[in-house]
Amino acid sequence: MTNSILLVGVGGQGTILASKLLTIGLMEAGYSVKMSEIHGMSQRGGSVSTHVRYSKDTVYSPVIEEGEADMIVAFEKMEALRYMDYLKVGGKVVANDFKIESMVNLTGQADYEEAEIDKELNRLGAKLIKVNEIAKELGNEKVMNVILLGCLVKSMNLENIDWESIIKANVKPKFIDINIEAFNKGLNLVG
Repeated sequence: MTNSILLVGVGGQGTILASKLLTIGLMEAGYSVKMSEIHGMSQRGGSVSTHVRYSKDTVYSPVIEEGEADMIVAFEKMEALRYMDYLKVGGKVVANDFKIESMVNLTGQADYEEAEIDKELNRLGAKLIKVNEIAKELGNEKVMNVILLGCLVKSMNLENIDWESIIKANVKPKFIDINIEAFNKGLNLVG
């Protein structure tokens, strides 16, 4: 059976690093893994998505079709809503309860209807977590992505992989300790 995880966010939030850590961990655990990134205008705050598919059997395609994602991990809550069509029935959603206004919002061409977004995500069963606030408490907002990775690992029952070694091998030495702490925080945020 192939599992499909969609990670979505806005450029600069660390979506790609979280996907890379996930992919490396899955490969080291013996899974067949395919990953595909879509950057969009990521350098200008645009949408970023990564498809990760894994199985003990061979995975042939990295692309997740609509209605096929076992889990969506959203680094920004509007991005969670934007990609909900990809979630399969019974799938899980963990979303950072954080907003980043796009250019159309900032220029007044459209409103960021935060209350409506929250209401719809709650109706759809998304777990909203104030991940950025937790990252601030740890002392570095940039570890938000690793907190969400911890949430994903716990939600998908992937705790048996040596994530600490993977973080140590793929994060700059001066940020290893805070990233391990962030990952462990994420593990404890979901049931």
